[in-house]
Amino acid sequence: MPEAIRLIVFDWDGTLMDSETQIVHSMFGAIRDMQLESRTADECRNIIGLGLKEAIDSLYPGRDEQFSRQFVDSYRHHWFIQANDSELFPGARETLLLLREAGFELAIATGKGRTGLEKVLKHTELESMFSVTRCSDETRSKPHPQMLEEILQETGIEAANTLMVGDTEYDMNMAIQAGVHPVAVSYGVHERGRLMAHQPLACLDTISELVDWLAEQQLLDPEFIIQPSLLAAD
Repeated sequence: MPEAIRLIVFDWDGTLMDSETQIVHSMFGAIRDMQLESRTADECRNIIGLGLKEAIDSLYPGRDEQFSRQFVDSYRHHWFIQANDSELFPGARETLLLLREAGFELAIATGKGRTGLEKVLKHTELESMFSVTRCSDETRSKPHPQMLEEILQETGIEAANTLMVGDTEYDMNMAIQAGVHPVAVSYGVHERGRLMAHQPLACLDTISELVDWLAEQQLLDPEFIIQPSLLAAD
């Protein structure tokens, strides 16, 4: 168990925001627009967490750059139509506030593009919550560790003092490669078995459990008072 956590990095989709339905519907819309062979909802869910280019390569391997650009444009068109349809998971906002009050530095490492992330941060009014954010269209996609490495470099915090919280094996793999401690959440895209194969420090059933877990592991100031009623609020 780490001795002192200073930085907590969060995935966005499936960890803080319940955006699975929006992403899958946007994928379906792009597939229809381009008259491609269909993909199942499970196949589309499985690519959540990857950058768009890597997601497209997984769904339709061997295509060229023009194909990828057309798919990305169509996907983004459908995503922005539904841009405010997704909401934060219950307790996510309150958990972030509690962590900030407890003195942790917070960051985001996401498979979203920069424009998409900025839009949802504005919609949720969480722009000021995170010290650093990294998106897949400005660095290497998960599970490559570059996204986390850039966050560590910008914050000046060591990997040993950092948690990566995510709902996919891409998050877990990225954390391990970067030397960061992985913490999984079971309510997102990938099932518990896939996550546990990467031996995370914990696998939480709600985001609100993160504060209690940090306190149990003595990674939270013992004098910090946790209000269960606040964590239950949305």
